[in-house]
Amino acid sequence: MTPRLWAACTLGVLLVALIGYAAVTVPWQRPPAPRADQIAALGELPAEQVARAREFHSALRPGAYGGLAIGLLGALLLGLTPLGSRLVAWAGRPFGDHWIAQAVLGGLLVVLVAELLTLPFAAWRHTVVVRYGISTQTWGPWAVDVAKSFAVGAVIGAIALLGFFTVTRLAPRWWWAFGAVGAATLVVLLSFVLPVVVEPIFNKFTPMAAGPLRTELMDLAARDGVPVGDVLVADASRRTRAVNAYVSGFGPTRRIVVYDTLLAEAAPAEVVSVAAHELGHAKRHDVLTGTIVGALGAAAAVIALYLLGSLGWLLRRAGVDAMGEPRAIALLLALVTLAGLAAGPVQALVSRRVEARADAHALALTGDPAAFEAMQRRLGSVNLSDPDPPPWEYLMTASHPSTVERMAAARAYARGER
Repeated sequence: MTPRLWAACTLGVLLVALIGYAAVTVPWQRPPAPRADQIAALGELPAEQVARAREFHSALRPGAYGGLAIGLLGALLLGLTPLGSRLVAWAGRPFGDHWIAQAVLGGLLVVLVAELLTLPFAAWRHTVVVRYGISTQTWGPWAVDVAKSFAVGAVIGAIALLGFFTVTRLAPRWWWAFGAVGAATLVVLLSFVLPVVVEPIFNKFTPMAAGPLRTELMDLAARDGVPVGDVLVADASRRTRAVNAYVSGFGPTRRIVVYDTLLAEAAPAEVVSVAAHELGHAKRHDVLTGTIVGALGAAAAVIALYLLGSLGWLLRRAGVDAMGEPRAIALLLALVTLAGLAAGPVQALVSRRVEARADAHALALTGDPAAFEAMQRRLGSVNLSDPDPPPWEYLMTASHPSTVERMAAARAYARGER
């Protein structure tokens, strides 16, 4: 068989494996959360809280969807015209058009242009979250965080691009195979590295002081059969009033992380409820499942890009000769952007199902639906979550069940519905 036929067959196998793995591991059936309970819960929330949350999200939408549209248009303009390939060539020109300069510097330049196009919308969002009291950051620290995010992305992107185009040069006919393995490996490595290396760039973590709450959280993890090395407190208050907690890391690096804002706002039973939800993710190996899905998806994406390289009209529009040359970076970005946009609603659906399962785990582990519901009320109030968002927005973008869904799930659990 030719390399292209091998690639098509391998892509088919990967897609079957991806769909099969997701079918088995994703909880497609969610715990009970009757709509009647949702409506009742919505009616019990303070009217001013609901109105303020909806005003907040209405204020966010123009910037969010404007940024999405401009980002998509920018990616298409760079990738489906010769503009992107010219930027890559221009970045490599001072270095004798060397392919490494084109791959690394050209890639960073294309991404920088794309980021700059959406930066005004990110600034818009910052003004809104500051106005509504969610963010505590002034413009200086906000700009530093933006720069840090770009720097982290630049390092990861440079490594990925250098590796990718090294493979395309060394194995021009079979680069799809080596590239797929490399992409999957990178996804797995980042799952281990990001919590340990990247998280401290943005937050300072300190061990929770010894006391009843720390003891209860460690006992909760032990009772759940989830080994946890420590309980850390993140200094989230220096940038936000939002409350949250999470479990990160694998094996010896796993830890419960609690925002200092959560400790300031919530009762201890509510903190335990949030931690129990996060332990549910660890218990069900949700991060590992996401890593495997991401690795399979990344491998499939590399092969799909290779196969798209046979479309001469696509290459001509981008002003490149082959998908495996550095000048095609903008085209790759455009295709990845389109794929991400198309996959968004499916990813949101999967995320909601996984989060609903973690909610059910928290209820079963703590046996305290009252604390769970109180925590959902507090999360919605402090984070200004729309308690019952518009159906179209919920289906397209919501990564978690709505506040009233989660309150309804607690009420159903209290009645013995599972």
